[in-house]
Amino acid sequence: MPTEDSLFSRRDIMRLSALLTASGALPFLNARRARAQEPDEPVRIGYLPITDATPLLVAHGKGFFESEGLAVEKPVMFRGWSQVVEAFLAGQVNVVHLLSPIAIWARYGSGIPARVVAWNHTSGSGLTGAGDIATIADLGGRTVAVPHWYSIHNVVLQRLLRDNGLEVITTGTPAANQVALSLMSPADMVPALAAGQIAGYIVAEPFNAAAEINGIGKVLRFTGDVWRDHACCLVFMHEDHLANRPEWSQKVVNAMVKAQLWTRDNRAETAQLLSAADPQKYTPHSPEVLARVLTPTDADLQGYAVSGVVRHPDWQDRRIDFQPYPFPSYTAELVRMLKDTQVEGERGFLDALDPDFVAGDLVDDRFVKKALEGVGGLPAFGLPEGWTRQEVIEA
Repeated sequence: MPTEDSLFSRRDIMRLSALLTASGALPFLNARRARAQEPDEPVRIGYLPITDATPLLVAHGKGFFESEGLAVEKPVMFRGWSQVVEAFLAGQVNVVHLLSPIAIWARYGSGIPARVVAWNHTSGSGLTGAGDIATIADLGGRTVAVPHWYSIHNVVLQRLLRDNGLEVITTGTPAANQVALSLMSPADMVPALAAGQIAGYIVAEPFNAAAEINGIGKVLRFTGDVWRDHACCLVFMHEDHLANRPEWSQKVVNAMVKAQLWTRDNRAETAQLLSAADPQKYTPHSPEVLARVLTPTDADLQGYAVSGVVRHPDWQDRRIDFQPYPFPSYTAELVRMLKDTQVEGERGFLDALDPDFVAGDLVDDRFVKKALEGVGGLPAFGLPEGWTRQEVIEA
């Protein structure tokens, strides 16, 4: 039976669908324009309590915004993506992290004048199965929960299922060669798996780690082991800020880039900072669960390779990592993959998109390139110089 949280997830999807239309967004955009007249508008962050939000929360918690000379309010935690988008449209928050497919939907499905300025993180999600699920093929005839139709989770899951000879359905009872997808709030996934309501779920951390630690389920695959160093959540900002407040926008991105570098060097402290044990209480998660994600041991990673959870140990995926540059090849490939992904609702805008056009139009990388120059460039994040890469996807 659906619980309150899973019902909320469905309502959240419906609400977001209504918002991401021209008519639905207009009243909120008008309200935001009025608010944007404030000459010294501070940084106002909106986020969900998942590890995807780490750089924005660390930038606040460690004072990186203030060190850039910015005024900043305490980040506002929301329960669903529709709440984040609504607050962003209305100007209640002005810097948010969004699932990368939602950013595409927002700009091209409803014409919201906002752009991606950086990546928030890479990898950071997994497919978790119940105790009786040994392989992805075992999901046939069962139900798997996804947090949103427009998510990297849905995209990667459907690729995995297809490659294992399984068909996706979004309504009805699945046959032996089918997997039914169900929308569910991330917070509801762990108890739903424990109760046997679903056979698995794919979602951002730390909900996969929570299932492991509590003995409720096991990770079947990490998304970063399917799509190498993929982005999941992106930093989204209003176009008029980028155009009319370029110095302010640059400082926002500077702070976030510095927070990512700090996080990579201070993973254990980050787990504590983001946890419910910290006075800021950025998330409701325990330090133990967050540490499982942020500080995986070499033994943990070797164990995943031996069990087949990790198929590409040479990729050196650390479960979650951080680097800000939004490679155009990723955006273009994401659009291509979305075209082959089942999503409910109106998708005409998606079918009409040109991948290379989106890669150049959705992203404004001026600020992140300058911020990277200030910290030593891409090599500071262990990457080679250059603004291009080849996407590697191997299920």
